[in-house]
Amino acid sequence: MFIPKARPELNWTHEKASLAMFEHLLKVNNLKLHGDESLEKDLKFINELIDPQDPVDSPDGMWPYEGRPEEKSFLYEIVSNKRNGIDVDKWDYFARDCHQLGIKNSFDHNRFIKFARVCKVKGRWQICTREQEVGNLYDFFHTRNCLHRRAYQHKVKNIVETMITEAFVSADNHLQFEGSNGKMCTMSTAIEDMVAYTKLTDNVFEQILFSTSMELAGAREILTNILSRRLYKCVGQFYSANEIQDTMAMCGELAGDQGDPQVNKLKPGDFIVKVIKMNYGLKEKNPIDHVRFYRKSDLTKAFEIPSGQVSTLIPGHFQEWLIQVYCKRTDVEEKILRAAWDRLENWRQTQNEQAGAGSQ
Repeated sequence: MFIPKARPELNWTHEKASLAMFEHLLKVNNLKLHGDESLEKDLKFINELIDPQDPVDSPDGMWPYEGRPEEKSFLYEIVSNKRNGIDVDKWDYFARDCHQLGIKNSFDHNRFIKFARVCKVKGRWQICTREQEVGNLYDFFHTRNCLHRRAYQHKVKNIVETMITEAFVSADNHLQFEGSNGKMCTMSTAIEDMVAYTKLTDNVFEQILFSTSMELAGAREILTNILSRRLYKCVGQFYSANEIQDTMAMCGELAGDQGDPQVNKLKPGDFIVKVIKMNYGLKEKNPIDHVRFYRKSDLTKAFEIPSGQVSTLIPGHFQEWLIQVYCKRTDVEEKILRAAWDRLENWRQTQNEQAGAGSQ
């Protein structure tokens, strides 16, 4: 959340950071031996696994990778699977987070590995699984969705994340980290210098918290409020089938005295609206439509399984939006927040009625 706010002009992703960190790791540990053609190909392969092409199949039909030849196409579905999202990266954090959060992980990755086979699909080798495992794969995406609903997009977690982001944005120009050749970087520019970037550990939080600098007073106050549980308040949240674009209109609807003359009027800037895309990993698409299966009677022939053949209880839609509304004022009484939520509910119902009328 920090980089998009601190440097909105950048199209920066954590995959790009991983590639830069990998290159830095090779350099500082003197692991890169120039001239070794096989090693160079392996390093290229690792980079391609970290940030593969999207989609896997290039538009012109040409093989888009250099690290491995086309007959090894299935290898690009293991670490970060752009075809359907079933990859070991998710297996890893499913196991970790379900264990730590006490949430049952209904996906059995060992069973998936047991039944995985490589079959040729449209001229390229893909990882396929036994037809009877289709239910297990729906459990996979259901587990992912549950983790997002119950943990990753929990309202309190998002409030704390929002407050930390605001503190970091406030502190950005007042913290310096030495990079390569003695160059000094801020938190937001350190992403371009891995020597500085490797110094951005959890210690940054304490560095701001325990500082005495006047320039960091605002950021320090926010972090102190987090530790004291003086958090922004959640007005409410709801799910929508459609993305809400005009969040400013929502904030304007929430503002005002809420019918209580004893309370200062709430301003649109007192509210934060978070619009979160929730899906099975492939936007509005069903990822199982991009998985191929095989039968015990023919281990080499891959085929699709339409959702209607699996169960009538599986989802019919695979994308929605979670709308969370926070109030930055911690001095507002609960009755005022309830009144604000009532206004938002009325606004939402009006929007739904207008959308329904428009579709007719």
